[in-house]
Amino acid sequence: MRRVASLLLVCASACSQTGSPPAAVAIDAGDPPPADAATVAIGGDRPVKLVVPSRYDGKTPMPLVVLLHGYGASGAIQEIYFQLAPVAEQRGFLYAIAEGTPDANGKKFWNASDACCNFGKIAVDDSAYLTTVVEQIQAAYAVDPKRIFFVGHSNGGFMSHRMACDHADKVAAIVSLAGAMPADVTKCKPSEPVSVLEIHGDADETVSYDGGVFYGAAYPSAKTTASDWVTLDGCSPAADASSPPLDLESTIAGAETLISRYGGCKPGAGVELWTIQGGTHIPSLTADFRTATIDFLLAHPKP
Repeated sequence: MRRVASLLLVCASACSQTGSPPAAVAIDAGDPPPADAATVAIGGDRPVKLVVPSRYDGKTPMPLVVLLHGYGASGAIQEIYFQLAPVAEQRGFLYAIAEGTPDANGKKFWNASDACCNFGKIAVDDSAYLTTVVEQIQAAYAVDPKRIFFVGHSNGGFMSHRMACDHADKVAAIVSLAGAMPADVTKCKPSEPVSVLEIHGDADETVSYDGGVFYGAAYPSAKTTASDWVTLDGCSPAADASSPPLDLESTIAGAETLISRYGGCKPGAGVELWTIQGGTHIPSLTADFRTATIDFLLAHPKP
């Protein structure tokens, strides 16, 4: 596979206290989405790239996965990092690559929570915007309404949690890498169960595994994020940690990612926390990351 160098912009830990600009972190990753992928016309200046698998026939509804990039990145950069487009072709799902709004520094963001990452207090409702994205894709393509999913990294992870909170009637499941729930869990009022997978490195230097603060606004720990969803989804509070660990980080020897799985949830829900031991904010992801996360989503449709 041709390798391309790119920049993934993330909010460095310094921005939480000093307002320093986010750091640019170089990554080396795979090919961008197919050049012939459809561009969904949703109005405004935020086109959405839609990868349509070759087996799509317009008659059989397919799952829809929406990708949400990190702060300061873009949909294209996030796809270069996650490389889900080939998986969409292999597994047969529609794959939408969405774009946030540029702030005053030209860095794209999602208005996800008080903590992350609308630092310029721009008037934008990304919850409504992304709902419109889904609805317009549904109007143009055969989408299985029971299998609409969001996947996000960092700020995109925060936004995935918000979509689950705000639009549980549409969203079946989310995967968040290095994201978090709102610190005030009363702001999350899902109308029905949503399945949630939070993946987080316990050495994350930007969005701390143990929770933290951005510009005076707090965000919860990875464990609290999972436990909040355990409560909202009516799951058993006791985690099942018997599953074998996964190898999601290529620079850490062995299978470093521990799985905490919560059962006994309301119908249609499942909650899991995957802890990458020694994992940073931008882990060097293995191919197992792509297959395992998509496996989680496809295994959790709405009932």
